[in-house]
Formats: sequence, structure tokens, C-alpha cells
Amino acid sequence: MRILSGVQSSGKLHIGNYYGALRQFVQLQDEGESYYFIANYHSLTSLRDPKVSLEMTRDAAVAYLALGLDPKKAILFRQSDVREVLELYWILGTVTPLANLERATSYKDKIAKGISPDFGLFAYPVLMAADILLYSADIVPVGKDQVQHIEFARDWAVKFNAQYVPGYDPADPEGKERGHTPGIIKLPAARLQESTAVVPGIDGQKMSKSYGNTIDLFGDEKEIKKRIMSIKTDSTPVDAPKPVPQQPPSTPGLVSDAPLYDLLKLMLPEAEFRDVDASWKAGGKGYGEYKKKLLEAYHATFGPARQRYAELVADPAGVESILQDGANRARQEATRLMEQVRRAVGIP
Repeated sequence: MRILSGVQSSGKLHIGNYYGALRQFVQLQDEGESYYFIANYHSLTSLRDPKVSLEMTRDAAVAYLALGLDPKKAILFRQSDVREVLELYWILGTVTPLANLERATSYKDKIAKGISPDFGLFAYPVLMAADILLYSADIVPVGKDQVQHIEFARDWAVKFNAQYVPGYDPADPEGKERGHTPGIIKLPAARLQESTAVVPGIDGQKMSKSYGNTIDLFGDEKEIKKRIMSIKTDSTPVDAPKPVPQQPPSTPGLVSDAPLYDLLKLMLPEAEFRDVDASWKAGGKGYGEYKKKLLEAYHATFGPARQRYAELVADPAGVESILQDGANRARQEATRLMEQVRRAVGIP
């Protein structure tokens, strides 16, 4: 089984990245052949400062490694180090229906938030499809908001194969039946961890760098504390029972009406959260006490990784060596597929 996913390097990684994706990456590296990339081409849709772009790409690599990604088990590389992805991006674009891009939910959500509607943002799903399909991935661990992109990738792989592979049958994509030819481009499947698919930010919206509502994984300790202590709460008195989040939230645009409760549920061990849940519903404690509890859980969870992060930052040459080795290994697979794609479309 081949596993592939990536994370944008448009800003500091946060706990939403960890629970929504990175934790799965670390777990999945023991289940199959794993390809994980730093999506620095994608980050250009929102990050235009070249110095910051370089810094964020290095930071993402260090974060991956600090959180437990083992380069002996998994292939870690920069998206931009495998240029074949841009060639496949264009070729896929020639079979991509415009209507698919117009109904992309992530595009519409970002435009609604005031992000500039440029071509890069509009065509983002095509580049994401190229990222996935280039390495013939079987499984793609993603957050809930990215499932549509995997569906697009599958649809466009089918369209490419149907157009360019004689004997291909979309009902039999692997060509198992007599007279059928397997597709050149493999169809991936999404793997979603439902319970932590969408992590609320400090304002109750989905935690996202774009919304400025994150709790960073490797940020300054004072800033981490400030963020946690500023999590949005209501005016319920200390002695009164605290409201439990509604599912779905009553306010449009939110993923949680009570982000503090949901973050405690996410980060605390099950037995410890049961005690918090009981006191939350009984009343008698203020939100400040629960925020301190969350801060303790943050340091208990990420303390060792933060120490490892500091060690890796002090060894930039070692990190770069890991990335170059990963790119060389990823490029071997990319080259193999693109040779078949070029022949199929008539490009020498």
C-alpha cells in the first residue's frame, strides 16, 4: 500500500495540522510505503515573500521530523523538487471540466473570506490531483474539507485513462476483466479520521492559518499561552453549568460553538476528559481553569516534539540531506509515470 499526503508551507504548523493530518502520517508510516511532501507550490497562493517562503518550507520539514516522521520509513520531500508535478498538472488540466473547479468548496470558502480569486487558487485542485496521481498513491490521508479534492483527482484520472488508454473501462479501472486495459493513472482513496477531521480554532471556526485562529505547534511559549487563554467563550457564570457544543453549531461558519470544550476533548486522555466533562456540566469552575488545563495538555502532548524541533533547527544541513534524499526517491516514481503519460498523449 502506498500512502501520500502533504501540508502547505504557507505558515507555522498548528495543532489542527497535527490532529487533522500529521498524526496520521506518523501512524501510517508503519502501514505501508509513505510519501509525504511539503506543498511549497501550493503556498504561493497566499505567501508572496520569498524569504518567508523559504523559511516556512524549512520549518515544515523540521516539524514533520520532530513529530516522529522517520526518513528511514517514509519519503519526505519538497513539492518543488519534483518538477514532473507541473507537467502532470498541465496535462490533467486539459481534461479537467471547468464546472468542477467552479464548484470546488475550498475555493468558494476562501473567496468568501476575502482571499484574492486568482488563477492559482482556482486551479489549486488540479495541482493537488497531480501531487497525488504522480506517485500512484493508494491511500491519501486528508481532512474532511479535502475529500472533494480526492474525488476530483479520481474523476480526472478516469477521464485521462478513458481518453488515452485503449481498452480502458472506467468500471474496471485495474483491467481485471478480459479485454480490459488497466489505466496508466491509478485511482486513489481518501482516508479520513472522522473524530478529528476538523479542529476548531480559538474563535470556533476551523483552525486555519488563513483565519489567524491557530495554536502553533512550535511557537513561542508566551504566545502559545496567550492564544489558549484567548479562546472564545461565553459569559456563563463560574458556578453555572457550561454549555456543551451543539452539533452542528448554531452559528453559521463555525465548526464549534464551544471550542474550548472541543479542544479539551481532543487533547486530554479519555479518563482525564471524563472528569473535565463532569465538572463542565456540573458547574463550579470558571473557563480560566479549563484553559489552564488545556495549556497543561498542550505541553504534555508536544513537549518532547518541541525539544526535538530545537535540535533539528540547529542542524540545517542534516535536514536538507533528508529532503534531497527524499526528492531523489520520489522523482524515480514520478519519472516512471510521466514516461507513460507522455507516450500516451504523444509527447516525445
